[in-house]
Order: sequence, then C-alpha cells, then structure tokens
Amino acid sequence: MKQFGSLYSQYYDLLYENKNYIAEVDYVDNLIKSIKTDAKSLLDMGCGTGKHAELFCDKGYTVQGIDISTEMLKIAQKRQIGKEDRLSFSHSSIQDLKLDKKFDVIVSLFHVMSYQNSNDDLIKAFEVVKEHLKEGGVFVFDFWYGPAVLTDLPATRIKRFQNDNIKVTRIAEPSLDVQKNIVDVNYHLFLENRKNGDIVQMKELHKMRYFFDTELELICKEVGLLVVNKFEWMSKKKPDFSSWNVVWVIKK
Repeated sequence: MKQFGSLYSQYYDLLYENKNYIAEVDYVDNLIKSIKTDAKSLLDMGCGTGKHAELFCDKGYTVQGIDISTEMLKIAQKRQIGKEDRLSFSHSSIQDLKLDKKFDVIVSLFHVMSYQNSNDDLIKAFEVVKEHLKEGGVFVFDFWYGPAVLTDLPATRIKRFQNDNIKVTRIAEPSLDVQKNIVDVNYHLFLENRKNGDIVQMKELHKMRYFFDTELELICKEVGLLVVNKFEWMSKKKPDFSSWNVVWVIKK
C-alpha cells in the first residue's frame, strides 16, 4: 500500500493533529458498552500510529493493534512504553491476520474498511473479524457512505499546516469510478523544511471505496455477523444523504 510510505507516516500525526481522538474513543466506547458492558480485550485493525489504540488502553482495555505499514508501527510502538502488559502492536494485513486468540471487541476506524477496494478483500476482512471475535463480541467500523458520496460529490481540497520544523501543503484531487464505487484521491504534498527552506514534493494515491447498506448487509449475512446499529459518525443520527462518514456496530 504505497499510500502509507515513510513520509506519510512521518507526518501522519501532524496531518491530523486537530482530529479529536479522545472524543472518538469515548464515542466508540459508548457504542461498545451499549452492546457488551463487560468488554475487556480489543483488536484495532488498521491501527496506524496507534492513537486510538493507546486511548482504548487508557480506558481499561487490553489492546492489540495491527497495521500493514511498518513505518506507522514504529511510531505506534513508542506508545507501549509503560503499558507493555496492556498494549501491543504487530505487522499484518487484515486479510492475512491469524492471531492465536479472540477478542471481545474489534474496531477498524478512520475509514480503514474503505481501503478494502475489492469484493474479495472486503469479504475476507469480515471473515477475519468473525474468526477473531469471541461469541457475543462486537465489531465497530466506519466507512464512506455511498448515498452521501453520490449526493455531495468529492471535490478538490487544499490543506495547510505546520509545526516548528515543517510546513506542509496538501492538495487532494478526487476522481470517481462509479462502476467500482471507488474514489481515487490523488494527493500532492509539498513538505518545506522550516530550518533551511528545502522543499520536498511527493504524490500518493488513496483508493477509497464507498459502500451501500445492501452490499454490507449481504456480506454480514453470508459471513454470519449480525448488524445491530447504524449511525452517522459521532452521532446517534441514522445515516442519510448528508452522512459521508457512517459507523456500523456488528455482533457475532
């Protein structure tokens, strides 16, 4: 997955420094506890740099995070210090994951499931979830919601941010493939060293699949998972044409 190269992981936390990870973990924790009040163990699939995983650990969960990016895992593993008995990280793709244990909860946040572009990868991801959940376990994941994507079409966006060492300009140019339900998001980044003025450019392609209720319901039925709740992300509102980001709560 080239979109998670070393430069991207190096500046990942800076890119999303305004993202309210604490509020997101509180929200997901409430979704979990509404179904399973005694949940203790948690698997974070696609954990990235480990911010969500660390905060779940702080809430009392024993957490294992997995990610396909070794660069991001290097950052995540620094969060283990002082929490080695409750927080761990390992390298794997979702489809290849084979852990010798099951969990009360599996989460896959920040659109990780939308990176599962093919039907084969998506179905395998749900099968892996089922294999790693205890009976009565809960799976929480968010994704790009098709009805909203096609109502409010993706547009070019520019984001600028900086810290003491670097200034970043990120241009996101989307292209829609309506046959495959995928948005190709072409990122062009300009990274300026604030100490010496050097500028590095890099390009990345993020292929983001948007989903519809019926296809995900069909997969859950075929795999043997029960859909419990569907909400607009960070709310208790039912998804509609304005809900670009949607979260589902699934039970084994």
